[in-house]
Amino acid sequence: MEFLARMHESLQNHFDKNAFYIDEKFYSYADFAIEISKIRQAIALSVHDSEKIVGLIANDDLYTYASIIALWLEAKAYVPINPSHPIERNEEIIEATEIKYILDSAKGQYKNCQLLNHTYQETVPINIKPKPIEKNDLAYILFTSGSTGAPKGVPISFSNLNAFISAINFDGDFKLKPSDRCLQMFELTFDFSVVSYLFPLLSGACIYTVPRNAIKYFYIYKLLQNHKLTVLSLVPSIIHYLRPYFSEIKAPQVRYCSFGGGALYRDITYEWVKCIPNSKVYNYCGPTENTIYSSGYTINESCKTHNDIISIGKPLPEITYIIIDENNAELPLGEIGELAIAGPQLTPGYWKNDEKNKATFFEKKHQGQILRFYKSGDLCFKDTDENYMYIGRVDFQVKIRGYRIELSEVEFHAKKMAQNTDLIAIDILNKLENTELVLVIASEPFDTSEILTYMKSKLPDYMIPAHIKFLKEFPHNANGKIDRNTLRMLFNQEIP
Repeated sequence: MEFLARMHESLQNHFDKNAFYIDEKFYSYADFAIEISKIRQAIALSVHDSEKIVGLIANDDLYTYASIIALWLEAKAYVPINPSHPIERNEEIIEATEIKYILDSAKGQYKNCQLLNHTYQETVPINIKPKPIEKNDLAYILFTSGSTGAPKGVPISFSNLNAFISAINFDGDFKLKPSDRCLQMFELTFDFSVVSYLFPLLSGACIYTVPRNAIKYFYIYKLLQNHKLTVLSLVPSIIHYLRPYFSEIKAPQVRYCSFGGGALYRDITYEWVKCIPNSKVYNYCGPTENTIYSSGYTINESCKTHNDIISIGKPLPEITYIIIDENNAELPLGEIGELAIAGPQLTPGYWKNDEKNKATFFEKKHQGQILRFYKSGDLCFKDTDENYMYIGRVDFQVKIRGYRIELSEVEFHAKKMAQNTDLIAIDILNKLENTELVLVIASEPFDTSEILTYMKSKLPDYMIPAHIKFLKEFPHNANGKIDRNTLRMLFNQEIP
């Protein structure tokens, strides 16, 4: 069954159950269905069937989540826009997608866009039956960091999402119940949010969100203690922040805990598992371009690791992994190379970006079939048990708090205010083993407040360097390139 048909059934069958807990308040599935129906009417009155993409200001409220489902039931895609990001960046996204309409519970003003709330009506009949979906219809477009200084769009189709949902549920190992209480800690501009709201809604479970302005790890701690959450989807950095509280966390009710969005280290994971002793724990891996998760590994007492990083496991059903060299030739078992991914979850391609598509996607014959592969940028190898081990990044792309960042984009904006100064952005691990950005400048120390002010006007907060360091000159390797590894080693020792 297609997931939208399942959504229709779930909404109908769970009217009397709680659907959301947002900002200390519960909302039922009946409340949710009414809100969806109101928004659908606003869309039907204002948006022509030919307009397939609508902007969505990603607030933390029932209206915003209902907007996602309303758009899907109308066979339309949403483009989430974070209201706390710089206006210029958000306008770039609006311009790139040629959005004409925006849904926003806060009723803001947007350049060249009509706010759909103006046609919003208070009383409408319940309307939660999906419209027919065409094969190539999009479900959402997420924008990630781009190396040219502009964000790049990743469209995901309904067929991509259907393939993903089928892959996760393929063996019955992951099955939510209406009684489950599920954490949703992610910004809606981050693809892990889709997992955190979609699976609970398909199962009639309740979703507990984390307010944007809350201290995330502490709010999660309170939800665990006060509301006895049973399903957790986390980025690894959260348990590093929670580590001082491990002795206080007793959560035997947790049934599932999944990780993704960064390297997962064995030692701290084993410590965390003691806090949730009855839970199945998974390490998932996958780029936004391949619809959230591409592979998974079940955590056990004897996890496979490399450099203490837990394996990313085996590809999900119908997903193909290969390890390639710089010429896209497949490498043999055990050799380190770039992970390339193929399968039905793969994006149609970057939004209106032919140059990036040619550089990132390629076709190759594999086991008698011509498959379209995506070059992930992850350095990996496959071991003798056919589990994949993560080594690091091929390029200069890193993850901060689960968000993927092109270091070159950080450098691009920093150089705007330091035009005659050599600088480089690197990622380091602090003492909590969380990744932080450091801007290293080849210069005598000077006041960098203008650089930081400018960057804050152009970039979201997770792309702002946490530290700025000065060197007289950069170290170089044998090839004459700046030696980033030496810089990391140098500043890893200095950063608390």
